[in-house]
Amino acid sequence: MRIGFGYDSHRLVTGRKLILGGVEIPYEKGLAGHSDADVLLHAIMDAIIGALGLGDIGRHFPDTDPAWKDADSIVLLEQVVGLAASRGYSVSWVDTTVIAERPRLSGYIDRMREALSRAGLPGDLVNIKAKTNEGMGFVGRGEGIAAYAVCLLDGKEKA
Repeated sequence: MRIGFGYDSHRLVTGRKLILGGVEIPYEKGLAGHSDADVLLHAIMDAIIGALGLGDIGRHFPDTDPAWKDADSIVLLEQVVGLAASRGYSVSWVDTTVIAERPRLSGYIDRMREALSRAGLPGDLVNIKAKTNEGMGFVGRGEGIAAYAVCLLDGKEKA
């Protein structure tokens, strides 16, 4: 059994779609980033990669590599879940928190869990919580969105 922790944050900007948990959410701003900037999926990937002891998502999908420009984070998550499986591990639980002042996310959580299932993380293995930052800090001022994730891997590393 291994445990991993992940975190990600991105700035909100005009002219980009807002993608969270693999779901496009109607909003006047989106997250700036090299890929689709899905902070929730990035935090989950960081947690899985951390549990494997293999660094972070920047090591596996560097923002200096044009191959990852505007990449769909669901596709990246599929690769990370596959990486865990190739080492003899399966994701047995993921608990996440997305922190956004706006938009309200509670109505999108079931769709996010469905999207994660397409990446190999069945929705019944993932908990997604949406919180505000009560007006404090960069999230509270509406400048960005952040996410945290913890995952539990089960299995035994292949020799």
